[in-house]
Amino acid sequence: MKVGVIVPAAGLGTRMGRSSAEKMGTSRKQFMLLEGSPIVLHTVRKFAASDRVHEIVVAVRNDDLDWVSELLTGESSSRYLRAVEGGNSRQQSVENALAALEPDTDLVAVHDAVRPFIDLEIIHKALDEAAETGAAIVGVVPVDTVKQVTRSTGHVRVRSTLQRDRLVLAQTPQVFRYDLLVRAFQAARNDGFIGTDEASLVERLDVEVSVVLGSDRNIKITRPGDMDLARLLLQEQTAGEVRP
Repeated sequence: MKVGVIVPAAGLGTRMGRSSAEKMGTSRKQFMLLEGSPIVLHTVRKFAASDRVHEIVVAVRNDDLDWVSELLTGESSSRYLRAVEGGNSRQQSVENALAALEPDTDLVAVHDAVRPFIDLEIIHKALDEAAETGAAIVGVVPVDTVKQVTRSTGHVRVRSTLQRDRLVLAQTPQVFRYDLLVRAFQAARNDGFIGTDEASLVERLDVEVSVVLGSDRNIKITRPGDMDLARLLLQEQTAGEVRP
């Protein structure tokens, strides 16, 4: 089964905050250096380590296309690594990358550029589930109590308490049959629908999306404090790789 991976990396990283990000050498979180390598490269390496992945496409802004392409060329991998021009939104970037995948692709995995600590085992579980059902996402059960609220006149008030056993926090990768994801993007474009993730587009087709249990280590680096945790996780990961 031919697997293509899409890594959207065209975002501006507004939640990181320009001043904090620039102190680390860039204004965009996906290109911040983590032990000498851009975060997006750490992420790509996780998927390149899988013998089930055939192709990895990184969607970036036009201004970054040349140097990111050169960065990927420098990676020693048997996977087909390349960069394509993304769009002004995540949805546009993923759709552009989807159009660039080889047409005989069977499964497409979409993974956040700033989630560099995804486990190979979880990647493979998500691929297996999507191969069987057509659509699967990685998610974790929230540990905190979740409240539904209303906002009015400057006040936030609790409306109800949601049952945690019926909730998951969506992570990535999100994996889908190629033809299903193409159809979902076409429908969203025709309807002018903007989703918060790829699964929300597929759900609109009345397709059930399975959930594979993820990991708390699969963090999304979005704020300055996340970099400290990322360095710690990378140290633990590296120590585990060299341990006899």
